[in-house]
Amino acid sequence: MGLMRVLICIFFPPLAVIDKGCGSILIVFILTCCGWVPGVIGALVICNKQEK
Repeated sequence: MGLMRVLICIFFPPLAVIDKGCGSILIVFILTCCGWVPGVIGALVICNKQEK
């Protein structure tokens, strides 16, 4: 995960997970609506997850 992706996760959490699928966008959007910090944490976790 590059520096640019981390910055996008911090400032625009739903935009950072746009390539991970519709479910991820929805989850991060709901978390961001509940509070900025949960949205950022969710985006960082989803973006850092290794795909098999």
